[in-house]
Amino acid sequence: MKRVGVLGTGQMGVGIAQVLAQTGHEVLLWNRTEDSLEWGLTAIRQGLDRLLKKERISQLDHKDTLAHIRGVVAPEELKAADIVIEAVPEDLNLKKELYARLHLICADDVIFASNTSSLSVTSLARDSGRPEHFIGMHFFNPVQVMKLVEIVRGLATSGETTERVRALALAMGKIPLDAKDYPGFVVNRIVMPMINEAIFALEQGVADAKTIDECMKLGCNHPMGPLALADLVGLDIVLAILESLQREFGDPRYRPCSLLRKYVEAGWFGSKTSRGFYTY
Repeated sequence: MKRVGVLGTGQMGVGIAQVLAQTGHEVLLWNRTEDSLEWGLTAIRQGLDRLLKKERISQLDHKDTLAHIRGVVAPEELKAADIVIEAVPEDLNLKKELYARLHLICADDVIFASNTSSLSVTSLARDSGRPEHFIGMHFFNPVQVMKLVEIVRGLATSGETTERVRALALAMGKIPLDAKDYPGFVVNRIVMPMINEAIFALEQGVADAKTIDECMKLGCNHPMGPLALADLVGLDIVLAILESLQREFGDPRYRPCSLLRKYVEAGWFGSKTSRGFYTY
């Protein structure tokens, strides 16, 4: 699978596209608007500029990587892809709309892989028109650094699809690990309640944000505190995942903290908006 379509130019889509291009894959990076697409391409270019400045890549690597990425607005241009990786916001209707449209464009054996962090892969697969060729491929932020990819099969996902996607992850320099199609899969099911509890501790005045994070770093050997991690992931995404976990499991332990809701209502999403539990 040498030619990969990537849907979405947010942090995840940009990261996935960059890593694919750096590992020699031809990337068709899609967004429905020219402005969003240009933002994504600029973010990739700036990321490569930083790597070049730190001498982690050569000038030739920089040039070759950019040459492997082509931005597209028309979904019809994704017809040439061997696999399409969807990394649009966690909006069920938006994802289903995209799959329905792409199903009519792409060949029947083209794999659709969703980077969903909380939605049911089986449900998404059902509405994709190709459940045997549909799978979850959950990357972690920042994609350029984090090695894990959770491989999540729907009930109808074929073994061949799973092996092809696992091979693609390996070709990207990632470590693919299998997770069952349960809400939150493995990582988010464990880490999101921890983040939520840290926000409750902040709301209740147990300690300030910096102290809470330092306690977890020094006491649990975490490389990053839970509140800083929430800012990196995006507080809007943290809220959406917690709401999904609470809805799917029906368990009050996943109830999002009211302070988290307030921050999202204020538009304080974390590092991507320059303000969250910290100011950037």
